[in-house]
Amino acid sequence: MLHNHGESHNTTRIGWLRAAVLGANDGTISVASLVVGVAASGAQQRSILLTGVAGLVAGAMSMAAGEYVSVQSQADTESADIEREKYELQVQPESELAELTSIYVSKGLDQPLARLVAEKLMSGDALLAHTRDELGITETLRARPIQAALASAVSFVVGAIVPIISVLVAPATRVTEVASVTALLTLAILGATAAYAGGAPVAKGALRVAFWGALAMGLTAGVGKLFGTVV
Repeated sequence: MLHNHGESHNTTRIGWLRAAVLGANDGTISVASLVVGVAASGAQQRSILLTGVAGLVAGAMSMAAGEYVSVQSQADTESADIEREKYELQVQPESELAELTSIYVSKGLDQPLARLVAEKLMSGDALLAHTRDELGITETLRARPIQAALASAVSFVVGAIVPIISVLVAPATRVTEVASVTALLTLAILGATAAYAGGAPVAKGALRVAFWGALAMGLTAGVGKLFGTVV
């Protein structure tokens, strides 16, 4: 009796998980550092809030633009490779068949079987076979610039909202402390969540992210204190 055997691997989540956590971490660390730095300079709560909102907007746009340009470059490269493969299949199909056969041989098939598999696949959708097995491009993993840009911007905003809310609810004399603690807790949760979803040690993931967040906020607080004192 046959049973369906479905497997779930952590590697299938690496792509979107990395993008989401990176964006949220950036949002929390960047805006919290700005808020803490400005608060340490002795600025009024209104100015601190304005700084946080400006950081959120600028950071989200920067993340979106950077991700779009990066992924669009990848998409352009993929399209060029696919077009070249399409041309080669038209002008030299035998060479492409031999190339696909050699790929399957390198994966462990013997020559006759590799040739048979290559011929069978090329008799169906030859471009799909070469795109997947020669170029390593699949529909699931194709570069999607707009989707990547939106995802990065949204995840940044989600992370950046936390320090902004902390400024709104914190007493005027405790903005630095409340923003710092809230940001560190958020970063620890993000790190733990990412580690859990990726199958890594949760405590180590939480501590790693929180450490870098604390370092960033500590440095900006020091700068804010220094220049606030000078002014």
